[in-house]
Amino acid sequence: MGSLSIWHWLVVVVVVLLLFGRGKISELMGDMAQGIKAFKKGMSEDDVKAETKPDQMKTIDNAGGMKTRAETEKKVEGSV
Repeated sequence: MGSLSIWHWLVVVVVVLLLFGRGKISELMGDMAQGIKAFKKGMSEDDVKAETKPDQMKTIDNAGGMKTRAETEKKVEGSV
């Protein structure tokens, strides 16, 4: 008493298959597998980012962009 026999589990499996269908269960398991893969990929990317040096600062060289913008403004002013 209190433990479930194999027949109880079979009845539960049959009821679940009838309620959700075979395709829905496989779809749910596929979604779960994709979630696990994405989680593992995210965890490995965090490890790689932690290994890189945080002291490196990135600078933005905007001198070329400003020159191009100034030339564009001159062209626009000249055409008007």
